[in-house]
Amino acid sequence: MANKAKGKTTSNKSSGSQSPKSAQHAANGIRTGHDFANLMSALMCDLIEGRVAPSVGNATCNAGGKLLKVVEMQFRYGTQNGDDSKTLILSVSDTPSLKQLTAA
Repeated sequence: MANKAKGKTTSNKSSGSQSPKSAQHAANGIRTGHDFANLMSALMCDLIEGRVAPSVGNATCNAGGKLLKVVEMQFRYGTQNGDDSKTLILSVSDTPSLKQLTAA
């Protein structure tokens, strides 16, 4: 049976190490789709086995969804680089302002 105290879930099962497997994936960083899939897979295991609080799992999934949205936006709206990759420019300081564009 799992005990919940102060936002953390602990398990009474003796399943060896109680440190979350997903923590190592997160510490290494998410740079590829493979990294993201490994993190989410480890997170699901951690949630099922009670090594991670549901609120942490929820926050991680929400952040992962936002990360995927940035990747999608980069694919759709990014500018083409010379090496077949795209870069999404979110803010450019030396572009003309909206007032300057509409005044012309």
